[in-house]
Amino acid sequence: MTKVALLGTGIMGAGMARSMSRAGLDVTVWNRSADKAQALGLPVAEDPASAVRDADVVVTMLFDFESVCRVMTEALPAMRPDAVWLQTSTIGLDETGGLAELATKHDVSFVDAPVLGTRQPAENGQLTVLAAGRRDERLEPVLDAVSAKVVWVSERPGDGHRLKLVMNAWVLTITAGTAQSIALAEGLGLDPQRFLEMIAGGPLDNGYAQLKGKNMLTGEFTPAFPLSGATKDAGLIREAADDAGVTADLAGALERLFRAAGDQNDDMSAVIRALRVDQK
Repeated sequence: MTKVALLGTGIMGAGMARSMSRAGLDVTVWNRSADKAQALGLPVAEDPASAVRDADVVVTMLFDFESVCRVMTEALPAMRPDAVWLQTSTIGLDETGGLAELATKHDVSFVDAPVLGTRQPAENGQLTVLAAGRRDERLEPVLDAVSAKVVWVSERPGDGHRLKLVMNAWVLTITAGTAQSIALAEGLGLDPQRFLEMIAGGPLDNGYAQLKGKNMLTGEFTPAFPLSGATKDAGLIREAADDAGVTADLAGALERLFRAAGDQNDDMSAVIRALRVDQK
């Protein structure tokens, strides 16, 4: 049986851990806030080093580069030399290169594997994994457990993140664009539901627009993907665009909107608050 250590049991990590356990994998979890890990009913390690010591595969699903680097600096010396590090957190391009170098220093195999999806796909094992690095058969049961689709982008760590930022640029743009149309309809004295009805079923329709648009209309902002993550990712997209020589004006505007939307623990659909006149 594949032994997995999952470091980080927030919204995404908790769902991934449950999906792995449901698939029959031997999963040990660790989280900085132990109560979130204990709520899963799985073996909980006291620290990252003890979590990874006997693992075949170590999965990181943490918020940002700083948290991944801090945790893995502690964990890597304790990892078995034949273990594989599956890095699924979204952290940026230069940062992914830094982690790959850190893994090399410890003679640990590193796979860059950010995921597409939010809370529900993570809970249901329906994420899309964008993997880059050397394939390893020990990863297969882990990837099968958490995903509906695995895209091996290349053997170069970082390419998974490159594709992830391209995809997230689209997701953030759809969400903010939906919010703009709803806020504009409200400001013009129209029922904003009309907007969602007008695009439904036609070439302008989008499942994400309908889902997040409904949240905006009802004010239901229970986080599936929080504003904090959207703000962080918009910043990573802006940085990647700058480095690639691509105009980053839109990414910068998205970053400002998501940051201005208030409580960063709310779902990203709460970006509507930054566009409504009465909530500015």
